[in-house]
Amino acid sequence: MSESARGGNPAPPRRERLRGRLLVGQSGGPTVAINSSLVGIIHEALGYAEIEGIYGMRSGILGGLREEFVDLGKENPATIEGLRYTPSAALGSSRHKLTPNDYDRILQVFRAHNVRYLCLIGGNDSMDTARRLEELGSTAGYELHVMGVPKTVDNDLVHTDHCPGYGSAARFVALMVRDTSLDTIAGALSTPVKIVEIMGRQAGWLTAAAALAKEGQEESPPDLIYVPERPFSIERFLADVRQTCQERGRCVVALSEGVHDEAGNFFAAMSSATDAFGHRQLGGASVYLSQLVNDELGLKSRFEKSDTLQRSMMVCSSPVDLNEAYMVGRMAIRHMMEGISGKMVTLVRAPGPGYYCSSGLADLQQVAAAERLLPDEYLDERGHPTAAFIAYATPLLGGLLPPYTQLAGYPVPRLPGD
Repeated sequence: MSESARGGNPAPPRRERLRGRLLVGQSGGPTVAINSSLVGIIHEALGYAEIEGIYGMRSGILGGLREEFVDLGKENPATIEGLRYTPSAALGSSRHKLTPNDYDRILQVFRAHNVRYLCLIGGNDSMDTARRLEELGSTAGYELHVMGVPKTVDNDLVHTDHCPGYGSAARFVALMVRDTSLDTIAGALSTPVKIVEIMGRQAGWLTAAAALAKEGQEESPPDLIYVPERPFSIERFLADVRQTCQERGRCVVALSEGVHDEAGNFFAAMSSATDAFGHRQLGGASVYLSQLVNDELGLKSRFEKSDTLQRSMMVCSSPVDLNEAYMVGRMAIRHMMEGISGKMVTLVRAPGPGYYCSSGLADLQQVAAAERLLPDEYLDERGHPTAAFIAYATPLLGGLLPPYTQLAGYPVPRLPGD
């Protein structure tokens, strides 16, 4: 019953929805969940007559500048549904940073195709791009509703409990570290040290997920964990490895690619090259430190650097992650159709011992170019993840790791005279 029917104040008139086309783009490093958000956007958008077409940009915002669009409304529904379980970016990705010289061109393209709704799926830099486009439309007097859809394995977006893409990557890291640790334990007599390098430039969320491989057993690998939130010292590292090998006969190290010294110098900076947003290319810390263990400690060491495998292995995906990625995609459209713009969809965790997440909204202005690091309560004095982090991250994996068994090792008596 309306307010007027009850004798109260009349209900405000329903706002007439803007008619036009929806444009969707994916940017930054692809994940196993990024396409699930794309499907959520498409499925929700199909339910609104005001959305007169659903276009996808090829290679992120570069597709907008080049007018390289695909008509997602013409795709087979089975193909779209299959994308929910397909890794990488179906539309292609890029890391192009918009400049003022791009504004006239992008606005010209949007006007020509009557683009009135825009969704960008990505991380920090993508939210900055979304913010710029929302401001561009406002400044030019062109009505454009813009919504950011979060995606990053780094889990470093602010104002959201976690980011779609992180849960699956965290599950991969936990499995990778646990399985390679068994290999190290089996071969500890010949190669006692294993250094596993994990993605994470400034934030150690993904490296911290290596602690989930312990499954509550403190003596289980990884033995040492190094995240960017704590300054890294080579001297301390070598001392830690030496002591661990003396105590346990082996040492498995989870190392963030973004570890740096007190002055902020990256150990993994391969060159002075940067991307469009000024980020240094990282990689190689595990190679350097593994050789150092060989040379300085006289211990044979191996290194693992799975690189993009961490964000592209659908076989390790978390069902919780995929479902939440789909949900934020749908909610982005729902909010835009309510007249909301200039926001990013967030995940909001309900308090209590059980796990439940709903969605919320955050201003793009507050999200863009900001980074959320591991809080102090998630790291102990060594820089290792605490029980609070384990409680936070475990539900995001979408279930327990596969159970393994160990031989009891019943000894056979030696024969007399041996």
